[in-house]
Amino acid sequence: MEKMARVTTALGGNALTGRTMFCHLDAPANAISVCRDAAQVVVAGRNIFKIYSIEEDQFVEKLNLRVGRKPSLNFSCADVVWHQMDENLLATAATNGVVVTWNLGKPSRNKQDQLFTEHKRTVNKVCFHPTEVYMLLSGSQDGYMKCFDLRKKDSVSTFSGQSESVRDVQFSIRDYFTFAATFENGNVQLWDIRRPDRYERMFTAHNGPVFCCDWHPEDRGWLATGGRDKMVKVWDMNTTRAKEIYCVQTIASVARVKWRPECKHHIATCSMMVDHNIYVWDVRRPFIPSAMFEEHKDVTTGIVWRHLHDPYFLLSGSKDSTLYQHIFKDASQPIDRANPEGLCYSLYGDLAFAAKESLISSDSNRKPYIGDRRHPIFFKRKLDPTEQFEYISSSSTLSVFETDVESGSMDWFVHTAKQYALAGRPLAELCDHNAKVAKGLDRNQVAQTWTMLRIIYSSLSTVSSANLNHSMGKGSTALPLMNSFNLKDIPSGLGSESRLDRSKGESRTENILMDSSSTLINNEDNEETEGSDVPADYLLGDVEADEDDLYMMDHENPHAEEQEYSLPQEAFPLRHEIVDNPSALDHLQDKADSPHVSGNEAETVSLTPVESFSLISISHSLYENRLPSDFFNPIVRDTLLFYAEQGDVQTAVSVLIVLGDRIRKEIDEQTQEHWYTSYIDLLQRFQLWNISNEVIKLSTCRAINCLNQASTTLHVNCSNCKRPMSNRGWICDRCRQCASMCAVCHHVVKGLFVWCQGCSHGGHLQHIMKWLETSSHCPAGCGHLCEYT
Repeated sequence: MEKMARVTTALGGNALTGRTMFCHLDAPANAISVCRDAAQVVVAGRNIFKIYSIEEDQFVEKLNLRVGRKPSLNFSCADVVWHQMDENLLATAATNGVVVTWNLGKPSRNKQDQLFTEHKRTVNKVCFHPTEVYMLLSGSQDGYMKCFDLRKKDSVSTFSGQSESVRDVQFSIRDYFTFAATFENGNVQLWDIRRPDRYERMFTAHNGPVFCCDWHPEDRGWLATGGRDKMVKVWDMNTTRAKEIYCVQTIASVARVKWRPECKHHIATCSMMVDHNIYVWDVRRPFIPSAMFEEHKDVTTGIVWRHLHDPYFLLSGSKDSTLYQHIFKDASQPIDRANPEGLCYSLYGDLAFAAKESLISSDSNRKPYIGDRRHPIFFKRKLDPTEQFEYISSSSTLSVFETDVESGSMDWFVHTAKQYALAGRPLAELCDHNAKVAKGLDRNQVAQTWTMLRIIYSSLSTVSSANLNHSMGKGSTALPLMNSFNLKDIPSGLGSESRLDRSKGESRTENILMDSSSTLINNEDNEETEGSDVPADYLLGDVEADEDDLYMMDHENPHAEEQEYSLPQEAFPLRHEIVDNPSALDHLQDKADSPHVSGNEAETVSLTPVESFSLISISHSLYENRLPSDFFNPIVRDTLLFYAEQGDVQTAVSVLIVLGDRIRKEIDEQTQEHWYTSYIDLLQRFQLWNISNEVIKLSTCRAINCLNQASTTLHVNCSNCKRPMSNRGWICDRCRQCASMCAVCHHVVKGLFVWCQGCSHGGHLQHIMKWLETSSHCPAGCGHLCEYT
């Protein structure tokens, strides 16, 4: 504490000298006030009422006003004020509703002067008139404000705010007859003391109770207010309607506001709870405090500047039973601990980055933005010479990185949502359709995901080869599907003996040795598919040979070297159990005369690489009998989590709906609900209401399914008496008639009911439709020309 700065200021010949210091009180303080010459301070609370002298190095107790043998509630103070014209006059607001004045010039120990007992509940605030010695104003929890003349025993005026509680009252410094009052309903009222029947002006200042207010000492029309909504607002009262000119967002409810002397834009605040610090704000820069005092360990209950013309000394009382004098030079500067960088996206997707000027290297290639929708890209904030902390380097540079407008387009999202098919077809057709939609929008990864889902979960034997090959690459062919690798299952017309001969004569051939446990199955040169320039070649079976021996190059095909190699046979599961039995080749020997496999070619293999190879050509039956149905579920689950983390909840939700129970159990209910909620919110932002409703109906999550029912209310009026119907039955409680009678069949409509908005008559949908086929008049006989949409 001794290291704190010592400050001396001159005020019209009187010098204020001091340092940051404190003293312990006997009890928590509720309010403090300072005398006119800034030499003494009074501290009041429920169990304390003392006057301290402010010395150069310490507080010295001068007078204890709680005297008497019996404790009285009159000493339990909610507020205290020291008159600025009479140094012997004090007033307190008691918690029992009594307003007490104190005369320090009395020779006796008891300084109590007058008691005003007109308020019925706790008095929250008392205020002396700045120029009238005998005028005192009070505001109470009972919703009334009273003006007292200290020369009389009773109040001279009573003001009703038409609210349950008055939290603060303050006389205007510049306007003799005006005072402001704040209320718990968020309103601020301005009154003229000559007209107690009605307020002059009223406006809503805060969302919630307004706890405090303070008139600006220099600007006549500025009024600062603080409320439970954690805001400090500055209002210009010079205009016809109160105009908010500044707003400061704090982190807790604002309990006290006090304008700083000699600094027009600085205001001190303290909080009602949670936050123990005292802040001094520059209302022109409301994002971070200019100064902060952190000495108190509990909520600060009262703040006051020591002198009306001294901006460097601040006194405060707290619930931690301490009284502090703060020196402004000892205050901490929050800006020193603030992050000097800022990052933000604009409405158009542009990225703005602000940093200290010293961190931004000069770049001569920077060009200002010449468009008409944004500010210039680069600009600097100049230092304000009137700011208190000139040594703080607050100069900053802002850089804006422009984004192409089209790159942020969400047209793909809208088109995908409109074109996706989520139900009503077999799984394979849904996956094919959605893959085609994604492919058309150049979302190749999503398209491939749909294709893989079809391969994994659908039975390929029921799907045509044309549907399976829609996503194959350039030059792809519609390859026939094989559920078995037995040559007996292959149509005889698929081969070409001349192709085998050409392959044998012009391509490099090698002999492959086969042991008795190997089976050679050679389906060489299948018939070319219509519309394809390249034949679809197959080598199926299990062959023991070097890898190089499995691929024979066709020199007549100029594109052969550019193609990727085909998977070796070892990558495929075995078709059947291999038995060490030479008779296993009998069925091949019987087919020696077949145009597909000749006797000489049984030991020779010639493979021409295909133009493109797709996993679609692999039969589902290769693994369906060997792997459980949920074998791929963990992989699919991880895929959906990947898409969700990338922000593509559309794909995650769509796959979730299409697969249904196949994958639903793999993902927890909370995650599913989060995906559905995010996707539905996006759909509604783009006004895709029908698609949003379809997603809700098809949802596998219970919490999502009930969204339509929870947000839909149907109000029904009786068609006879036109009054609202109750939901208890079909009969109106007032006229005792059936409300929804069909005008055609004259029976009660208990299902879908349609009615004319002109005459209110209607009935069963089918009956009304049939009636309108022959007549346009109302079936009820009212003569109205009904129109239905």
